[in-house]
Amino acid sequence: MSDTPVLKIDYNELPVTDMDAAKAFYANAFGWTFEDYGPGYAAFTNAGLDGGLRLEETPFPTGALIILMAEDLEAAETRVEAAGSTVFDRQNFPGGRRFHFKDPSGNELAVWSPNGQYDV
Repeated sequence: MSDTPVLKIDYNELPVTDMDAAKAFYANAFGWTFEDYGPGYAAFTNAGLDGGLRLEETPFPTGALIILMAEDLEAAETRVEAAGSTVFDRQNFPGGRRFHFKDPSGNELAVWSPNGQYDV
């Protein structure tokens, strides 16, 4: 068995084109509650798996963004690249940092870590 740590799905982001309409829909349809992080992002709770609504000008091409969590983000980047993907869209945000990548079928995913910030 490998000593490679298992990364588990930790968060899910839904791209939305109208934040107010999306929040109203998910609150009324499913009872989700929200915490705003500026006008372009609202984290949701009470959904079984925590996540957020991310304001986009156009719908995200692959739908929801599945986000994995890693304590060692650099090691996760190395593993993703060694598995054959290219890391892109490295970003800092309140509470951590993350990178995006695509799987062999073109699905975009992200890995985040609460540890540190990228030098940008």
